[in-house]
Amino acid sequence: MRRPKVGRMVLATCVGSFFILIFYFQSNLKPAANQDSGRTSWRGKSRRSPLQALYDSEQLELSAVHMMHQGRRELLEEECRTHTRKRRVLIPEDLKHLIVDDQHGLLYCYVPKVACTNWKRVLMVLTGDGRYRDPLQIPANEAHVAGNLRSLSEFSTAEINHRLRTYLKFVFVREPFERLVSAYRNKFTRSYNTAFHKRYGTKIVRRHRADPRAEALDRGDDVSFKEFVHYLVDPQTQREEPFNEHWERVHALCHPCLIHYDVVGKYETLEQDSRYVLQLAGAEAEVRFPTSGKSTRTTGDMAAQFFHNISPFYQRKLYNLYRMDFLLFNYSIPAYLRFR
Repeated sequence: MRRPKVGRMVLATCVGSFFILIFYFQSNLKPAANQDSGRTSWRGKSRRSPLQALYDSEQLELSAVHMMHQGRRELLEEECRTHTRKRRVLIPEDLKHLIVDDQHGLLYCYVPKVACTNWKRVLMVLTGDGRYRDPLQIPANEAHVAGNLRSLSEFSTAEINHRLRTYLKFVFVREPFERLVSAYRNKFTRSYNTAFHKRYGTKIVRRHRADPRAEALDRGDDVSFKEFVHYLVDPQTQREEPFNEHWERVHALCHPCLIHYDVVGKYETLEQDSRYVLQLAGAEAEVRFPTSGKSTRTTGDMAAQFFHNISPFYQRKLYNLYRMDFLLFNYSIPAYLRFR
């Protein structure tokens, strides 16, 4: 008896939907770097790709920087094996934070509040065909304009698959609570961020403040850190909508247990790690990563001050919320937390 046409169509759809599963397997292997030790054409020049430069160097005597990054990769892979019980299929939505540099063979997953503005500026210089030369001459707001840089989610399945296999994939991370305090300070204590005050501040005040004033309900510009924490750990928050990218967990933005990152840079070693990526890309002569001149950046001591008025109960709930970022990227529980 012949299978009905509808049945065949359903089967074909199901098979097609699982094709993207290839992303996971191919992005977690290294054959593109190891099997092809020949030269590749990047920007019309015959030279090693960044991925080849990274893994070829591991056959030689390793520098301290190489060893450090190898250790970070191995720890991340081990933590993923330990804490990820069920692997799921990547979908295009998962790839929106991955920025593509086809000219140098780079994939960068940007994480807000981890120098992502400067990394976007650098990539605009690298992909701008001479339009930009100095990253710091690019206004910060222009670096975040959609369309100035391409996201991996914009490509076809075959194109995504190819880039995940052959491009150097890198991400920069930060101590989770320092990043969280930095996001709070930037989005809720700066008078110019009225959009965030209206979008999130008014909701936080309405839900987590007893007897709020009418002005606070209307403007949402005086949210306390304690109210922000209560908002984050409230189960209703994520039932309503995903976290904003500025306080979303890194593992939920960049999916490091589904995508094999070749370089895990850290905010704490930002300049060294950024130089390392540019060297692998052969781009150190084209652009220099901007050094930070800010004296107001969020530090561990500053984060401790913000957590001083957070009860141990809410400290633990918040830690549990960000626990995977602490584990995956080898950050210790902060000493100032009182639930230890």
